[in-house]
Amino acid sequence: MNDQLMGKRRIVVLISGSGSNLQSFIDRCADESINGTLVAVLSNRPGVKGLERAAAAAIPNIVVDHSSFESRSEFDAALADVIDSFSPDLVVLAGFMRILTPQFVNRFLGRLINIHPSLLPKYPGLHTHQRAIDAGDSEAGATVHFVTPELDGGPAIVQAKVPLESNDTAESLASRVLGFEHQIYPLAAEWFCQGRLELREGHVILDNELLPEGGVSVEIAEHPGAGE
Repeated sequence: MNDQLMGKRRIVVLISGSGSNLQSFIDRCADESINGTLVAVLSNRPGVKGLERAAAAAIPNIVVDHSSFESRSEFDAALADVIDSFSPDLVVLAGFMRILTPQFVNRFLGRLINIHPSLLPKYPGLHTHQRAIDAGDSEAGATVHFVTPELDGGPAIVQAKVPLESNDTAESLASRVLGFEHQIYPLAAEWFCQGRLELREGHVILDNELLPEGGVSVEIAEHPGAGE
């Protein structure tokens, strides 16, 4: 009730691993940069560090183990039911390493966001950093986007571009990009929780303006630390 009185949005975060992007949400909600409350953290894998981060912040954390289900659709249905039990305004995929069924995505369409470690539409799927290096790209980066049934195909909200350096490996590039992820992902959530951001008929609207392909491009002068 307090959250409703204060107008805060209810946020559920889905993870599969260490939860470094989750930590950026925990920090931004704590300092009220985001007008939201993390009401639950859900993981499809037990024993991951992200669950420890949630517990340390006194956030309800639940494991819905995908290996306990006979099919992807059964897992997605069960996961969706748990999510809905928290009545979220926003569902955040933060390193959630599962391909979601169209039924799941459509159930939360318009309030489901993801971050992908490339400048979409370039390099959907895996191994994005190595693919950027192999292609000889001058820059890489990360994209926050609304989730649609097409894998990594939802319209972009915000991107951060990271210059590729001559001695970059996939690992070094991933570390640098991750630091930028920690900045732009909470920013997108902040816009959503302020009521400024929406998905309208398949297009991203920010402050009642249609965003171009790629969304907002954020310039960050210094390389932020990637964190843990």
